[in-house]
Amino acid sequence: MKHRFIAKRYWKDQSTAMGKSDEMAKSFDDCINLSLGDPDLITDSLIIDKSYEDARAGHTKYTDFRGDPELRAEICKYYKEEYDMDVKDEEVFVCASACLGMYLALEAVVDDGDEVILQAPFFTPYPQQVELARGIPVELPTYEEEDFQINTERLESLITERTKALVINSPSNPTGNCLTVETMEKIAEIAVKYDLIVIADDIYTAFSYQNPFVPFASLPGMRERTIILNSFSKNFTMTGWRVGNIIAPDYIIKVIQQINENVVFTAPSISQRAAIHALRHRAEIQPPMVEEYRKRMFYAAERINQIPKLSVIYPPKGSFYLFMNIKETGLTSVEAADKILEEAHVLMLPGDAFGACGEGYVRIACTVNVDTLKEAFDRIEKIQF
Repeated sequence: MKHRFIAKRYWKDQSTAMGKSDEMAKSFDDCINLSLGDPDLITDSLIIDKSYEDARAGHTKYTDFRGDPELRAEICKYYKEEYDMDVKDEEVFVCASACLGMYLALEAVVDDGDEVILQAPFFTPYPQQVELARGIPVELPTYEEEDFQINTERLESLITERTKALVINSPSNPTGNCLTVETMEKIAEIAVKYDLIVIADDIYTAFSYQNPFVPFASLPGMRERTIILNSFSKNFTMTGWRVGNIIAPDYIIKVIQQINENVVFTAPSISQRAAIHALRHRAEIQPPMVEEYRKRMFYAAERINQIPKLSVIYPPKGSFYLFMNIKETGLTSVEAADKILEEAHVLMLPGDAFGACGEGYVRIACTVNVDTLKEAFDRIEKIQF
């Protein structure tokens, strides 16, 4: 919006498909919303009950500036138990969501004009987050015919003297792809060769269906040049609690803390208590949740591949998103998403919202139950593409 009281950098409309989805979902009374990654499930009652008890016991004040010490200890314990990684307390910072964590990380390491390479298709906010940190986002396309793996020759061709960091996301939003260990090892070699920082957006670690999740930071020599972003939003169905954490070298964490004190001070204390209980009880909380999303993902993928001119990689590899190929329809991503909304009353996001290489796709969030997915695809298969 152009106005003398608005900063000129925001005069150009920067709204996204994600931002518009809420209004679009209201277009039809019977709309099935598959646009956003906000699950229909609610936070496990064990987490809710125990965090309520903590609130009643007085955990309603500011926490330590780096986060509740108990939560930081649980995060370190989690990494040791799950990945045999030794994480020190001073390498952990608790933030009010991993989305904020990405901004804090970029603000801490990016100088004006530095280039940040983004694995694409990417989570929609990435480019603007880089620009907020006064950096320059550079799209690194990945393609379905390459299994959405990062092509390291293509990566290397994008590196310049201004390249500072690379952002990776696996399991991926929006493609659902998981980077192989072989791919990550090649990325690690390039990171060393060009002295890059790798920001690993590890948001969907519980949802790796084919192979166990392997943190990029666990690869030899990568701890000292990796910033890990974690979130409780998806791994524990805690989107509204707004809590995540950052793991990075201690000198980066110190800077992140200083920045955060001027942004939000501390993450919500109640949410941090909830995160403690989530980690402590993950063995009983996560398996049924993950199995539910696995059922949804496999069902939706099977239905898509039965509809002429639509396809998706099968079997699904990770996350709870499917990146549906609509190229055979001859429609653009926006046209296909609009057609599906108007004729089937099913809301999805056009693939170009996730970068230029997302053109030709539509993203589906499997955040409703199988019965609702069945209704959605029963409607979609009646469309004449």
